[in-house]
Amino acid sequence: MPLDPTARALIDVLESYFPRVGTDVLDAVEARRILAESPIADVPRPDVARVEDRTIPGPDGAPEIPVRIYWPRVGGDPLPVVVFLHGGGWVICDLETHDITCRSLANGAEAIVVSVEYRLAPEHPFPAPAEDAYAALVWTHANASELGGDADRMAIAGDSAGGNLSAAVALMARDRGGPALALQLLIYPVIERNFETVSYRDNAEGYFLTRAQMQWYWRQYCGDGTGSSSHPYASPILADGLDGLPPAHIITAEYDPLRDEGEAYGRRLQEAGVTADVRRYDGMFHGFFSMDMLDGARQASAEACAALAKAFAESSE
Repeated sequence: MPLDPTARALIDVLESYFPRVGTDVLDAVEARRILAESPIADVPRPDVARVEDRTIPGPDGAPEIPVRIYWPRVGGDPLPVVVFLHGGGWVICDLETHDITCRSLANGAEAIVVSVEYRLAPEHPFPAPAEDAYAALVWTHANASELGGDADRMAIAGDSAGGNLSAAVALMARDRGGPALALQLLIYPVIERNFETVSYRDNAEGYFLTRAQMQWYWRQYCGDGTGSSSHPYASPILADGLDGLPPAHIITAEYDPLRDEGEAYGRRLQEAGVTADVRRYDGMFHGFFSMDMLDGARQASAEACAALAKAFAESSE
């Protein structure tokens, strides 16, 4: 279907201030500075019961990891827990840029949300962000009771590069005998370093996220060659097997270069016997999920929260 008219207007606004990474004159430090000066902070934020900033131990002597913990307005005791990993191409964004998303997930899923500020590339390339994300999952599991959470009802979630890290963490937890997960919520995830899909060709420019930007993000994360990007914790679809992974709820957008790889990952999971619900939102673009002025965003958020609630209920049976 055609791009949603409201989505078109939003893309124009976003492109007026969002850092145009991938150009010769813009590096990661400058991109972060531009984003920090954006009007994101002026957007109203949903009320939650409580928010707390902490630092937790990093992996294997790495620096401490900042996290922000959200408690929902309503819910039982103990509460289920979602570990959330923000997007931003592994290079930009932080706890602040995804604050609204985490507040909405906490209230909608009636769960504690632990948002993770993992180390960023290119200063900390693969596998540092993934290892931070896994360390945060392990810490959250070990400390769930102290937070008022239920260690037996946990999920991993993230958007874009955070979706990539979420899929990687699910693999790491399986491979390392880590915490059991009720669900992996993958919001337009990066899944593979492959710029030749139909959605990359059709949506290369003009829909906020571009093909050139994704090529730049991948270079920051994994370097110029294929190298580390062929590791399954960088490109989860390249794992030898996907059996034994938690159920997945995968969100894609029609006008997103990443659409096809997210949907391909869903099919691969299904082929491996893993329950994977793949939802494409027609007329939407990369980044739409938290923009509740869009009908598609409200629907996607409601369905994501319903998927989390269902997975948590099944975990408690």
